[in-house]
Amino acid sequence: MKTIRCLHAAALGLALASSSAVMAGGDAAAGKGKAETCFGCHGEPGYFNVYPSYQVPKLGGQHADYIVSALKAYKAGQRGHRTMHAQAFDMSDQDMADVAAYFASRK
Repeated sequence: MKTIRCLHAAALGLALASSSAVMAGGDAAAGKGKAETCFGCHGEPGYFNVYPSYQVPKLGGQHADYIVSALKAYKAGQRGHRTMHAQAFDMSDQDMADVAAYFASRK
């Protein structure tokens, strides 16, 4: 029984470590290009929000881990927003990490 718990703990540790590596492995330069479709709603300078009366969060300066977590939740259908479901649907973990790194680098 103790061996099974140790194996379980080791597997969980490996899963968390690999998940963190993807988040930490984001490339902000690559993320800038991948984030082009985000700008219309999330208000980068020089872009206009297509929903002026809808409160859309600004992503510049947000923690990368939070952005990745949110994108994964949209992709899994755990967060409700049709546009965000469509945006996250075909994003890979690396795409999410890159986009998150880009927005985290913005002020």
